Amino acid sequence: MNTRDPFNLHRSPAFNILRATASRAASNVAQQVVEAGAQAYETGKQAVEDMSTFSVPKNVPSFTNPQRELENRAWAASGVTARSAASQSNGGVLGGMQDRVGDFFDVGRNDLPMYKDKPFSSGYDEYHPISKKGKFMTPKGMGWIIVDALDTMMLMNLTSRLTTAREWLATKLDYDQDQEVNTFETTIRMLGGLLSAHYLSTEFPELAPLADDDEGAAGEDLYLEKAKDLADRLMGAFKSNSGIPYASVNLKTYEGVVSHADGGASSTAEAATLQLELKYLTKLTGETLYWEAAEKVIQVIDDNGREGGLVPIYIYAHDGHFRGENIRLGSRGDSYYEYLIKQYLQTDKHEPIYEEMWDEALAGIRKYLITYSTPSQFTVLAERPDGLHEKLSPKMDHLVCFLPGTIALGATGGIPESEARKLPTWDARKDEEMELARELTKTCIGMYRVMATGLAPEIAHFHVDDPPLPASAPHKSPTTFEGGEDAAWRKDFILKPQDNHNLQRPETVESLFYMWRITGDEIYREWGWDMFKAFLNYTAVEEGGGFTSLSDANTIPPQTRDNMESFWLVRLLTHLYE
Repeated sequence: MNTRDPFNLHRSPAFNILRATASRAASNVAQQVVEAGAQAYETGKQAVEDMSTFSVPKNVPSFTNPQRELENRAWAASGVTARSAASQSNGGVLGGMQDRVGDFFDVGRNDLPMYKDKPFSSGYDEYHPISKKGKFMTPKGMGWIIVDALDTMMLMNLTSRLTTAREWLATKLDYDQDQEVNTFETTIRMLGGLLSAHYLSTEFPELAPLADDDEGAAGEDLYLEKAKDLADRLMGAFKSNSGIPYASVNLKTYEGVVSHADGGASSTAEAATLQLELKYLTKLTGETLYWEAAEKVIQVIDDNGREGGLVPIYIYAHDGHFRGENIRLGSRGDSYYEYLIKQYLQTDKHEPIYEEMWDEALAGIRKYLITYSTPSQFTVLAERPDGLHEKLSPKMDHLVCFLPGTIALGATGGIPESEARKLPTWDARKDEEMELARELTKTCIGMYRVMATGLAPEIAHFHVDDPPLPASAPHKSPTTFEGGEDAAWRKDFILKPQDNHNLQRPETVESLFYMWRITGDEIYREWGWDMFKAFLNYTAVEEGGGFTSLSDANTIPPQTRDNMESFWLVRLLTHLYE
């Protein structure tokens, strides 16, 4: 029986936590987790009052740094962006790149290699760049692409685009629609998009500045108002007996909807990847119901007391118990682990339970899921579909490639590795974590390099020894990906035709972004640049129509899907840009 109860949500109401003094919060933090009971919850609520607990790194792009010349030329659009680098001559390294990436770096271009006006003018939720058509997911649309890409427009200083998008939000966006929507996707893309826009417009008003964003101006709280309206509707998903949210929610009736598949169970990752957005909304509004609902989910999961901190990928909303024993960090399992360490950092380390749960899970990953491929010994993050003590499956979804960057983030706290190593908290375990982050990043890059287009498949399998090598086994992966079709390192990968589609997923690029920022190693920028060129070469639609996902990324020319995901703009491009 699991006796650890660090949350104990009913002992200390959120209202009292919000009124707690700073000295009381400091006292609570100092207590041991197992002795304090509700310590993590109480100190976490104190974070709502203490603005410093939401210390988000402020590493925004420098628009004047000469090192950004290539990026500026790639994305500049006359009359749209305030940067002037696009007017400079196209020579040197850039000129040498021209033959390989087509005309996307032509300084005479007056448009962006992004979607055209159709999604903006109509509010379409889906965009098909080849046929140049759109589609609504709800009766009146939710502006899926527009809202999700607000922060991208700000970071790229696209004032004209943002003006059009903001006007659409103010005049057309209406969540009062009789439609079921996925709780998780709507939270991370729509609620997250609105909250990101609010954060950037208030913390960095110089990015794509708009007059009605100014303090005191009519409509200055547009993003936050829309976010709160949406969040109040999403809260209906949490009205289950256990507190685990239902897979879907009706926007008009505020009623949660049990999953129509998977035996009625919710996805563990989806239930546990709502916390950052909802906790931040509590910080902005002072209303604790969002925080309480989000925290309750993690309490229920933790109370299951699973071995090694690793949890099955399905959980029932009615009783909070897991369905099955499938353990993986791919689909339906991935971002539960990601949000553990990010919740710890989001609250300025005032909720130590999340660090404890992250450390336990990472140790479990090393013990049960890490092995090495043969013959080249790439580090493989495998799966245990029938439970931790059953057969290991050497399969990696592209989704698991979030992990290396997240490991590095957890090891260093987001500061440069060179600085983190000087801290008294640095130890041999953190050395091992950084090495694991480097090795897994290399494996994820191998998933790109092994494909004909240089774009990763949705899933890769690996040749491994029988029995699979443990994480402690001596190993050394290749230092480069050189060689032709017969290169030895390619023999480790098993590519199945049904898995060779590329959905423009951003996880590997996200890890490259973290690894570059944290280690300063130029190899991560070089790998990112190679990926960007592959996207330009094989997914860009003619006449600047956008970028398409691929049905088969292992053939040239590739088979296209005529669909552009919103996360192509929001996460993949943004991480490459930064």
